[in-house]
Amino acid sequence: MFFPQFRSRRIRGKEVFRRMTRETSLSVNDLIYPMFSAFGSGIQKEISSMPGIYQQSIEHIVAEAREVHELGIPAVILFGIPETKDAVGSDAWCDTGIIQETIRAIKAAVPELAVITDVCLCEYTDHGHCGVIRDGDVDNDATLELLAQEALSHARAGADMVAPSDMMDGRIGAIRSILDENGFSRIPVMSYAVKYASGYYGPFREAAESTPQFGDRRSYQMDPANRREAFREAQQDIEEGADIIMVKPGLPYLDIVRDLRNEFDLPLAVYNVSGEYSMVKAAARNGWIDEERVVLETMLGFKRAGADLIITYHAKDVARWLRK
Repeated sequence: MFFPQFRSRRIRGKEVFRRMTRETSLSVNDLIYPMFSAFGSGIQKEISSMPGIYQQSIEHIVAEAREVHELGIPAVILFGIPETKDAVGSDAWCDTGIIQETIRAIKAAVPELAVITDVCLCEYTDHGHCGVIRDGDVDNDATLELLAQEALSHARAGADMVAPSDMMDGRIGAIRSILDENGFSRIPVMSYAVKYASGYYGPFREAAESTPQFGDRRSYQMDPANRREAFREAQQDIEEGADIIMVKPGLPYLDIVRDLRNEFDLPLAVYNVSGEYSMVKAAARNGWIDEERVVLETMLGFKRAGADLIITYHAKDVARWLRK
């Protein structure tokens, strides 16, 4: 029987050779862990659709931040659940708001841990949308000023990076300008540059208590059918001063991750969103999949597609598994 000179299985036959020829690597340094900070004290409420993830008051957030740092994870990204909400989300830029106080507490307790903040209004508005409502829709330009004030308040509280997720046109430029004008030119901006109007966000809306009270977010988040539009969104944010660009969600949009990796040389992040996390958790709890194997394979998929950074609720587990 004839065989070709080259046989792929020769290299696959020993673990040492598989390690030596592995094309894609995953490191704890690639990970960013999301956290939900809730107003009050003594709060540690597990999110029913996201096993292992909690709404937590600041003292518990600080304790988990220490754990995250000890695992070697370099950064967290914060989302806030305020005491009260209003039509414009005023707690978002309040100096004593939930996120501002959480930033200070984490930086005082674990100064080496990088604190990234989500910049959006949906968690703070009583209507659940990402900006000021005019005539039944979000008013883009009226929202920009509020987002800029929110980002500035985060920087003043000690945030290491801000991450606008609202998808308003021009928000990166507005945020970059106000940071620079107020002495925060060193603070990088990670833009949710390519954020789709996705069905995978459901569990997050429970976690952040940010479900829209009317309509949906399709007038400002991207149509899942669109691929070329991603280039325009990313290019605009880069021109306005983004330091890192992001694709959200992750798994259904790996083609977009690869497209942007091929087109741009900025650091590229991907958000492994709540629905992706919850599906894996549900399947694992039913014994249908090997959770560790599936999660690590997913993380490698993000890296192989071209992502440099992965925002994921699996981050602590991944860090432990990588230590084995």
